Amino acid sequence: MSFRILLLASSVLAATPALAQSTLEAVKERGHIICGASQGTVGFGSPDEDGYWRGLDVETCRAVAVAVFGDKDAVEFVPLSGQQRIPALQTGEIDILPRTLTWTLRRDANGINFTTPTYYEFTGFMMPKALGIERAEDMAGASVCVQTGSTTEVVVNDVSTKLNLDLQTVIFDNVAATRQAFFSGRCDALITDAAALASVRATQADNPDDYVIFPATQYMDALTPAVRHGDDQWLDVVTWSIQALTAAELFGITQENVDDMLNSEDPRVKRFLGVEAGNGAALGLNEDFAYTIVKQLGNYGEMFDRNLGMESPLKIERGPNRLYKDGGLMFPLVFQ
Repeated sequence: MSFRILLLASSVLAATPALAQSTLEAVKERGHIICGASQGTVGFGSPDEDGYWRGLDVETCRAVAVAVFGDKDAVEFVPLSGQQRIPALQTGEIDILPRTLTWTLRRDANGINFTTPTYYEFTGFMMPKALGIERAEDMAGASVCVQTGSTTEVVVNDVSTKLNLDLQTVIFDNVAATRQAFFSGRCDALITDAAALASVRATQADNPDDYVIFPATQYMDALTPAVRHGDDQWLDVVTWSIQALTAAELFGITQENVDDMLNSEDPRVKRFLGVEAGNGAALGLNEDFAYTIVKQLGNYGEMFDRNLGMESPLKIERGPNRLYKDGGLMFPLVFQ
């Protein structure tokens, strides 16, 4: 090898930083996972009266904490606005962003990787019943409270253009200000995911019956936790921790019967629960990571029911969030 080539190779090596610590290594060294959270949406992510974080998004993150540490409380939640959430993930301030994030092409192509959908939903409008409007086509000239940094900014413009409505957007930089403005009458409508609107109506309206919610478009969105680009192992850990919740429901494994299911003769169940080794090692986790997730949190259906469904104050129907065998969109992958 010539001196010139040796010199070039040396220069390249000198300019290359040491191999960065993986997210899993950093998380283990820290002793807990850091997750982005909403600024308060009951059912998805909000602290209770004791300051303990609860909700579907929150428990998604807790599932990863269980997989890594065996402890659903080995996690810290950082409340973020719509504008803050993606930069916080990209810069390493948080490890996972499970906060009602719509999977879109441009987000996927610009610094974040989506894992697996945890909630399917349409974008909706909420308006006072007194206005007599119950569909987007009748909203001509209406003002709409919008949180910046969310896909709803695009949705409002798309709906306004498509239906020739001349909608007037009133932009706010955080959730609390957006909702407060709507309920104070500054805007005719509030736009966000329909389930989040149901949460807001149930928990913040003086009289929930005074408000109506209807679809903004015909399109369904996949709300999906995300991680940073560049760390495939962490992407796999988060993806399969979330998948464990849905797979458990398909297998009929619950928080109550998970110990009994260790004696199942079904080969898929045995692999899923770690009775037959291999899955944990493939991810760099304990073999019983899926078992432990279900033991501490239950399956996806149990998680949905207590946070959003019939066991919660929101009483939201599962709809598209049912398992595929029940006519929904939730389709667990193969633990093999």
